[in-house]
Amino acid sequence: MIIGEEVNHTRFLANTPGSDMTPALLAHAAQRAAKNAGFKVRVLDELAIKRLGMGGVLGVSRGSDEKPKFIILEYMKGPKAQNPLVLAGKGVTFDTGGINLKPEQYMYEMHMDMSGGAAVIHGIAAVARLRIPINIVGLIPAVENMPSGSSYRPGDLLKSLSGKTIEVLNTDAEGRVILADALAYALRYKPGLIADFATLTGAAHVALGNYCSAIFTNRDQLQEKLIAVGTASGDYVWPLPLWDEYLADIKGIFGDLTNMGKHDRYGGAIHGAKFLEQFVDKTPWAHIDIAPRMTTSEGEYLSKGAAGAGVRYIVELARLYSDILK
Repeated sequence: MIIGEEVNHTRFLANTPGSDMTPALLAHAAQRAAKNAGFKVRVLDELAIKRLGMGGVLGVSRGSDEKPKFIILEYMKGPKAQNPLVLAGKGVTFDTGGINLKPEQYMYEMHMDMSGGAAVIHGIAAVARLRIPINIVGLIPAVENMPSGSSYRPGDLLKSLSGKTIEVLNTDAEGRVILADALAYALRYKPGLIADFATLTGAAHVALGNYCSAIFTNRDQLQEKLIAVGTASGDYVWPLPLWDEYLADIKGIFGDLTNMGKHDRYGGAIHGAKFLEQFVDKTPWAHIDIAPRMTTSEGEYLSKGAAGAGVRYIVELARLYSDILK
């Protein structure tokens, strides 16, 4: 019942229209969930984000009147010696594509582009309510991606928290840009595993259809365990490759990395994952591209709108965390 309630809370947040679902509202939702479930939350404002040097978050948010937030959730109820599970969730509260404006038929659902962030909030809420003995952290960069006179532009260079520079080829590949800062921040916790959840690419949806998310990991020995987590939880995942050959496609000319592959029609989901991998150092990491599961499908007996993907996966990952690390 608890898991079902938190899945529905996630769906409610993701279904909230873009005019209402702002970074500030997402931060408020995290504070409310923390109060109800019993975990800690901190919200960093634009000034704090600037002081940290999160150039990716600042760059993407620049075109909007809505100021960015960086949401930090902590539930530390595991053994003191346990390295935490750190979750990062994409929190783009509305995605127009920015200067590289989305086609009209693909924009109306983009209030759900914060589904990964919502899943992290309510996944941790479920873990806390179930009293699973684990150290778990959630990190959510929350922004709105809008076109305006102050928007970040194709050709811009953004300096990320890691110090690596990002060459912007397309302003609609913004999720990976903000997650780069979140993943670099995650390293401060010395995590045993980092897992990010993001409606990152339409390419993953094209590859896998409507019934599972794409999963990538930098540890081959983790792959079968991570697939099993999806099977057990009902949040199915299926692997795509993360070979180093793909890194050449996102090497920058003027910056360290480009935020899209040079041949953007091909392998887009892999390029997004390969980009994110560059910000986790040598830490075990999994990237779950939940774009295929952003909305419900016929036959699921669910109302139209957000599917709430990720919450069940997070709960099962937390339950099995100690075994997964072995």
